Amino acid sequence: MRRNRVLVGCGLAMAAVLLAGLPASGSAQADNKLTADLNTLVKDPSLRGASVGLVVQKADTGEVLYRNEGDTRHQPASNLKLFTSAVALDVLGPDHRFTTSALTHGRTRGSTLYGDLYLRGTGDPTMLAATYDALAAQVAATGLKTVRGKLIADDTWFDAARLGLGWAWDDEPYYYNAETSALTVAPDTDYDAGTIIVTVMPGSPGKWANVWTDPPTKYVTIENATITGAPGTANTIVAERKHGTNVIRVSGRIPSGGPNSTEFSTVKEPTGLAAGLFRDALARKGVQVHGETKTGVATPSEARVVGENQSMPLSQLLVPFMKLSNNMHAEVLVKSMGRAVSGVGTWDAGLAVVGQKLTGLGVPAGTTYLADGSGLSRMNQISADQVTALLRAVRTKPWFTTWYNSLPIAGVADRLVGGTLRSRMRATAAANNVHAKTGSLTGVSALSGYVTSADGQALVFSLLSNNFLTSARRVEDAVAVRLAEYRADETGRASMSRLAPASDPVDRVECSWLKTAC
Repeated sequence: MRRNRVLVGCGLAMAAVLLAGLPASGSAQADNKLTADLNTLVKDPSLRGASVGLVVQKADTGEVLYRNEGDTRHQPASNLKLFTSAVALDVLGPDHRFTTSALTHGRTRGSTLYGDLYLRGTGDPTMLAATYDALAAQVAATGLKTVRGKLIADDTWFDAARLGLGWAWDDEPYYYNAETSALTVAPDTDYDAGTIIVTVMPGSPGKWANVWTDPPTKYVTIENATITGAPGTANTIVAERKHGTNVIRVSGRIPSGGPNSTEFSTVKEPTGLAAGLFRDALARKGVQVHGETKTGVATPSEARVVGENQSMPLSQLLVPFMKLSNNMHAEVLVKSMGRAVSGVGTWDAGLAVVGQKLTGLGVPAGTTYLADGSGLSRMNQISADQVTALLRAVRTKPWFTTWYNSLPIAGVADRLVGGTLRSRMRATAAANNVHAKTGSLTGVSALSGYVTSADGQALVFSLLSNNFLTSARRVEDAVAVRLAEYRADETGRASMSRLAPASDPVDRVECSWLKTAC
């Protein structure tokens, strides 16, 4: 089903309102030294032919220190998560939790249920195999041993649309492009919902390697086309799910005596994987379900709860969501907002909520174009002006500290502190200073957030780059460092070589095509 995109405002009148709310470009270029340095950076040869929007403002007054293509629309990539997360905190609240329940419907006599057992989800992306095991233990603790009916997986809290509008079909096997479902499971505590981990262990030279999944499941079929090479040979293992199926072909060579190889793969219809894991967990706890497993059926209102799990609050989920830039968390939140406000868990409903709420979070009515919540879609369009407006407006919100602390922090090695900036801007004035959201797609890169200048001024900035052919990371880091070193009374001009530290190769892309287990 084709889904509509969300346009926040339109027409020349709205564009006039947008421009009227911004300082004139002359005032934006008041600081000649900072302007000269930033002009040099946005004209870096690596960005020749690209479109670069860069806006720098004082956080408290809104005074514009620099503006280049501030009102030009760009693909934001994961910078869109700034909008999604802020609106989610405003709509759902920091204390919002996802509930996953087990319910019975029918007549119970002794330890036997003459009816169906329901597994009902509301989108919790933090459900693990161990969580389903604990939920099954709650069911068993009621004394239930036999279910004569079916196991029904109720994922109707959201609609059946699994992939977002404008997502690339050839990204479907990769962890950052997992399907969105109200019932899902993650294989790790990064909470990469809708995926499994494929592990390859070398055997004897010339023999097949051993391959298994985590969590263990029969929901996917592994085609083992691996071979164990001689010690020291290159590891060329690849795991790729065949389009439209749950057949994962694992191929390539792994050196004998070397470490295991781990890769992530998405699954088709995560509801089925969750239901299968729950059914297996029930069996281990002594609860036998005689009927088939069925999905996509709503739980009757009179069903009785026999087990329940609540996720961590949204305030805590923001950490893996924003620090590690988890796309699926963003999409779950969009559909959850649609469900909370309009009673419909769809992208259309959720994005309508985001669009409406953004006008109250400092984003002037203009031409912001929203196609998803994560920024994965190539159809999203926002401007650097709108990002900095949001960054300023949210500072007055009661949840701001929680949100601010969820942003990656430059140069801090801890994954759940530094996040996607953990290997960038180390040993510079930006390290442990810049709190900012990264974003990347092929030809798209973004960095937007907060920095404290050398003389203690709180600044907001947004740098959105599109249509480059190499990498924008060096320029992004240089801009952030330059702002961290900025003084209102500075004299002279900073060395541009000092303004352009190289990024660690580990973070050349925000979400690499292949993710290994951590």
